[in-house]
Amino acid sequence: MRKAFVVSAALLLVAFAVQFVFAAVGAFTKPGGDGAYALHSANGMAVIPVLTVLTALFAALAKAPGRLVGLAILPLGLVVVQALLAMLANGSTDAAGVSTVLGLTIGGLHAINGIVAVHVVVGVLRGARRLGGPTPLGDIRAAVREQEPA
Repeated sequence: MRKAFVVSAALLLVAFAVQFVFAAVGAFTKPGGDGAYALHSANGMAVIPVLTVLTALFAALAKAPGRLVGLAILPLGLVVVQALLAMLANGSTDAAGVSTVLGLTIGGLHAINGIVAVHVVVGVLRGARRLGGPTPLGDIRAAVREQEPA
């Protein structure tokens, strides 16, 4: 289960990296429309949540410390915050449908929350690697028989 934890955490990090690429694709699609962010939305609302739940499940099954299991499920909450920020940013337009300062500020918070989520996943991957890696030489205890020099 520890290797599955490492692999799922790595895949989750890749999904988040691809999420930034999909955001750029949406931003630079001309003419932009509702479909410009389709890949970004699908990845953020389907792939990332499923990988997050799998990663947290594998963390629990690998008997990871509770803090690491909690950290593994945290991106799911951050994805919910992402969706709320996106809705608020899109809804914060004037009567003509033009972006407002408030909407752009909320959009900036959407980006910052995404960066925070990536840092959380990096921490999860580091923890998974430590948990799944070989035992450091300093932690190995040698069996010594009585009356034998150590």
